[in-house]
Amino acid sequence: MSTNIYAIIAREILDSRGNPTVETMVVFESGYRGIAAVPAGASIGTYEAVELRDKDDKRYRGMGVLKAVNNVNTVIGPKLRGMDGLNQGVIDTTMIQLDGTPNKAKLGANAILSVSLATAAAASAQQRAPLYNYLNALFNTLLPTPIKRMPTPTLNLINGGKHGAGNLDFQEFHVVPATNKSYHVGLQMGVELDHILNDILVYRNAVHSVGDEGGFAPNLFTNSEAFGLIMDAIKQSPYTFGVDIFLGLDVAASHFKTQGGYRIKDKPQELSPKDFVKYLIELNRQYRLLLLEDPLDEDDWEGWRELTAQIGKDVLVIADDLVATNAARLDQAIAQKACSAVLLKPNQIGTLSEYLQVVAKAKKAGLATIVSHRSAETNDTFIADLGVAVQADYVKFGAPVRGERVAKYNRLLQIEAELFPQ
Repeated sequence: MSTNIYAIIAREILDSRGNPTVETMVVFESGYRGIAAVPAGASIGTYEAVELRDKDDKRYRGMGVLKAVNNVNTVIGPKLRGMDGLNQGVIDTTMIQLDGTPNKAKLGANAILSVSLATAAAASAQQRAPLYNYLNALFNTLLPTPIKRMPTPTLNLINGGKHGAGNLDFQEFHVVPATNKSYHVGLQMGVELDHILNDILVYRNAVHSVGDEGGFAPNLFTNSEAFGLIMDAIKQSPYTFGVDIFLGLDVAASHFKTQGGYRIKDKPQELSPKDFVKYLIELNRQYRLLLLEDPLDEDDWEGWRELTAQIGKDVLVIADDLVATNAARLDQAIAQKACSAVLLKPNQIGTLSEYLQVVAKAKKAGLATIVSHRSAETNDTFIADLGVAVQADYVKFGAPVRGERVAKYNRLLQIEAELFPQ
């Protein structure tokens, strides 16, 4: 049966924030097909590939993606038709060359990525193999990586920053199960803590809403209060802090960095970069953080180096905006020893092949890896399989509630049952 591409069809669908995004179906001549939908971010780093939006104020308030859809249907599709869908590298390279810009600004990373992922999904279907196995085979050409374990989930219980209700500076407050827990047990722990936290908020009559990633967005005065609430939840659970469960924090510092320094509600005045590093070190002493993501501005290389040198052996200092799943930025981070872990989002770079290359580079450098969703997601579960395929240390899919998040957690439960039956 032929694995050549017969048709590529894109359309506009809605993401979890109610904004349009791109969904693409790739059909092989054999009849096998794959479908992929791309997410979108709210906290978008400067160095990410470009997400193409229509900017037509008369339609979806400028957030439409008909241009990206049209680029798939009239430019990318005709170019790829007849090419072998099993040759992921050639498919992705062809689209990169067709775009011709360094950041995929012409055709749109959302257009290109939808085709890239859908092609892999179709190839997996053609070979009648689970998607994680197919993706693992692709990754093995870059770095031999047998599938031996499930990634550990890091669960976002409180949303702030651009994901919350505007009252917290820091973007995400996480609970992280110990890595010696099986995946389903770790997920159970996160769900139980989420429910206990809800009870605490109700008991305290804390006005709360739900953030973009499903976590609570309570009406608090300082970032420290959010830590206090989660610690209270842990104390009311059967789990021991520092043994069974740990804390993680996504600071997203670029979004409250000013010309004068870092401005947060916990301090009466702006902190200089050096003082903010000291503040983060003290925060870690107080809460023994396991994961610390984007603690500094995406261009504050000196701060990143200093923080990683001081706490990077005990804390995973995670580069998201600093690296933006970009090979050149990752090279710089590795050379400067600016982080001890890297967050990896497919839509930051725009093709599956480039994504796998960045993951392999990070692993070869000894960095921990976290496969991540975006704040505006779809029910597509591709990244769940991807996290297993590359043997990521952690996966970050948001709170254990809301359909677009739960779909991914549930997909990992399915994979766990297949690979590591109890």
